Amino acid sequence: FLYAGLPGRHFWLTAIMAPRFLASAFAAGPALLIVIALIMKRTTNFKITDVARDKLVTIIGYAAIINLFFVGCEFFTAYYSQVPGHTHALDYLFSGIIHHGTAYDNLVIPMRTFLLLAAIGIGLLFYGRHQSSDRMVGIAAALIFLAFWIDKGLGLVLGGFAITPLHYITEYYPTFVEVAITAGVWAIGFLIITILYKIAISVKLESERT
Repeated sequence: FLYAGLPGRHFWLTAIMAPRFLASAFAAGPALLIVIALIMKRTTNFKITDVARDKLVTIIGYAAIINLFFVGCEFFTAYYSQVPGHTHALDYLFSGIIHHGTAYDNLVIPMRTFLLLAAIGIGLLFYGRHQSSDRMVGIAAALIFLAFWIDKGLGLVLGGFAITPLHYITEYYPTFVEVAITAGVWAIGFLIITILYKIAISVKLESERT
């Protein structure tokens, strides 16, 4: 809602900003959960049932489809209305912009990769469930998680900031310090998850023995 309330940033000025966040969260969150669950299934005595897996697959699949539908709505609204502020942002993200003789296109490959990974992931997800293949479901969930991390972590934030209210384009490139801090945050998160899951698995196995 805070992003959608900034009138100087046309890319964010849309009523479906909050639903896009929710749809991607309902896809990426369970996708990461199912990847972790399948890793635990292969490396520990913890077993995820087919019923639980299929419910997660349903949530991930439909949320991912809804999120892509919202992206399609953004394209239709921008290019059908031909509002420059909205078309410029999508041009910058998916095809690049030539501005005063300079090409600005550092997010084109990541954003096209997002669409490709999301489409492949959704297809593999439902096919893997039909084939009862944990391996295929796990790969699909990982692809969907990566796709929406690119969409929200790079495209949504940087796409809104790159084109200023005065229509200048300022591309962003992460510094080594920023990359190191981000890696540290992810590492701490995975460490906490590892500790909590080890505790949960040991408690579960102990209760089963007793």
